[in-house]
Formats: sequence, C-alpha cells, structure tokens
Amino acid sequence: MGRVSRRFFGTATVGVLASVLTFSQASASGGPRGRWRERGASGAAGPGNAAGGLRGMWIATVANIDWPARQGQSAADAQRQLTDLLDAAAELKLNTVFFQVRPTADALWPSPHEPWSHWLTGTQGEDPGWDPLEFAVTEAHARGLELHAWFNPYRVAMHADLTALAGDHPARTHPEWVVTYGGRLYYNPGLPEVRAFVQDAMCHAVEHYAIDGVHWDDYFYPYPVAGETFDDADAFAEHGGDFDDLGDWRRHNIDLLVREMRERVAELKPGVPFGVSPFGVWRNKSTDPLGSDTRGGVQTYDDLYADVRTWVKEGRLDYVLPQLYWNIGYEAADYATLVRWWAEVTEGTGVQLYIGEALYKAGDTAQPDAWQDPAELSRHLTLCQDYPAVGGNAFYSAAHVVRDPIGAMTRVYEDHYRG
Repeated sequence: MGRVSRRFFGTATVGVLASVLTFSQASASGGPRGRWRERGASGAAGPGNAAGGLRGMWIATVANIDWPARQGQSAADAQRQLTDLLDAAAELKLNTVFFQVRPTADALWPSPHEPWSHWLTGTQGEDPGWDPLEFAVTEAHARGLELHAWFNPYRVAMHADLTALAGDHPARTHPEWVVTYGGRLYYNPGLPEVRAFVQDAMCHAVEHYAIDGVHWDDYFYPYPVAGETFDDADAFAEHGGDFDDLGDWRRHNIDLLVREMRERVAELKPGVPFGVSPFGVWRNKSTDPLGSDTRGGVQTYDDLYADVRTWVKEGRLDYVLPQLYWNIGYEAADYATLVRWWAEVTEGTGVQLYIGEALYKAGDTAQPDAWQDPAELSRHLTLCQDYPAVGGNAFYSAAHVVRDPIGAMTRVYEDHYRG
C-alpha cells in the first residue's frame, strides 16, 4: 500500500492559489456554535451540530499547504486568504475547521513558550503584528463554524539544522531534547521533561482562546525511514524502567502524553473535546487478530507507537477521526473495510467516530481510477450512513475544498449537505 498520509501531500502543495474563490458569508450554515452532536466518554463534547454531525475541513499551515499562501505577506492579505477559506466552508455548509496552530514546535499565536512560526512571517520568531489564532476563532464563530486548534506535539523542524532555528528556540536551549531523523528534527517523546513542555506549550492556547476543541493528527513518533534508527537509546536506558521492549516503552510514552493532555484540557476547559486523527490502519489482521483486514505498509501501533484502539476502548479520547485516505474497493486498504472496523472499535465506548476523507486525491492522475470519478467521495458518505457510529466526515484539505478540481466536493454538497 505504501504510506499514504499527509506526509506525502504536505510537500507537494504550496498553498492556496492567488485566485482563491470568495464565497458569500450570508450563506453560512452548520448550526450555532455549541450545539454538539454527541457527548464523549468523559462528558466532553464532540464536534459537529446536532442535525448534521461533523462536516469538517483541515486548514494546514506547515509548508504553507493551505494557509498562508506564502510567507511574509501583509496581515491584510493573510487575513483575506483565511476568511476566504472560512467563507468556502460556510458556503458548503461545513460546520468545523481544524486549524493548524503549532505546525513545527512554533506558534501561530503569541506564545510564551515557543517562537512565532516562520510559515507565517518567513523568519522564525518574527512578530507578525497580529494574532492569527484569535482572528481565526473570531471569524470562524462569526460564520457559525467551530474551530479546533490543531497541534503537532513532537515535530520541531522539516530540516535537520538546529542552528537554523530561532536563537531562543527551546530546541536550541535544550539540544538534548532533540533527535535528528530522516533529515528532520523531533523532540524525543521518551523524555519526561519534553512531554511536560509540549503540553505546556499547547495548553497555553487552550487556556487563552475560545477554541472549540483540541486536535492532534497522525504524527507521534515519526514515520519510519528505511535504513535509519530513531536514536532514543539513552532515553530508554534512563527512563525505560521495567520495560524490556523498546516498542512497548515508546507506546507507553505516547499513552502518557494522551492521558495527561486530555486531563489538562478537561481541567482548563471543561466540555471542550480532545480528539486524534490517526493513520487509518491501527494494525493489519495478519499482525494482530484484532486488526483490520488490510495490508497496510504502515501500522500506527507498530510504526508510530500510537495504540489508538486502546485509547478508544478505554475512553481516553472524546473523538477519533481516522484518516481513511483510500477508495472503496482499494485492495490493500479498502475504505469500506476500514469504516466497518473503526465503527466496531468505537461501538459502545462513548468515543465519537468521524471519518477523514482524502479530498486531495480527487482528480489526481497519480491516483487509482476511482479518484478520477467526482462521485467517489459522495459514495463514501453514503456508505457511512450505514454505520450509526459514524458521526460525520472531515476533508483534507482546505485548499482542495476551495479549488475542487473535478467537482468532488461540490458533489458531496449536492448529495449530502445542500438540504
């Protein structure tokens, strides 16, 4: 199957085109903010309004995938581009946006813990003169949209040069926290001080902004790179305790991160949901009889050390939004097979299930024939209606929601959201 996650798409897109469509704010729909569809396991809310469930889109800022279109723009241009994306979401009757505010151990708000993001200004640590998170929350709510702050816990940089970071970057102050892997920099999840720091950095935004949710994607330990080893041997020796197996210890580290962050979010903002959007294959059935009938080249349990199934079964999340970025009938990872598997996993847990959709594949000639059909994504939503556990869908990503090159998003709207 190969790895088909946001990693591949992330470096291929350079942002929203200058000719991005502008939609009428007057058509905004999606229900009033706060009318949640279903409560999560802890009583925290899950995204999406009562009538239609989650209708979401991701706004990615790393590598300027969706926003801003380029680094170093004026505040007015960047704000206009962001409101264009929010207008598009409202016009299509979406109700939730997942806005990436901490893409690479940096910030899109004035954080006391980390520097301003260079994806915004072009220079890490440079103050843009305005607050993108505050602006996004205000403008989303004005359109009836919920805004979930999307954080990446451990990624430090998309390069391997520590000296290229801002001089006061915590990774430079604490180089012992950092692991170089696959040509990139990461914080070491095995260090307790790192786990505490990244939570502090994220919780600052949770505490100070009227966000409607806290969202993580699929990046925990990094995706495996052939021929390379993630160098956490010293951390394992110091903090491994009674663990004999490196993989079990790594999963334990991520388990702690999830549990502690959810507890802190619940304490800071009771009722604000905490959710994760994992890679779509937890484990293949050939690896584990509890796994899905797939042949995933990546398994989130084994390769990213994220035991998402256990988090769901033990109610450690309010919602789970797996990235099911394959078409119906795809041999190695059939969308229909995976929807059924996730529906069965979440049934009776109180954890709300939503499905992540690969809108970015629609019309891409490098993808299988199914993705050349504008109706493929609409069929996904029709299939999901057969599973009461599925509470809605989210589309990756915002630039493709706007551009909609073969009309797949328009077809979703006409078939499922228009009424």
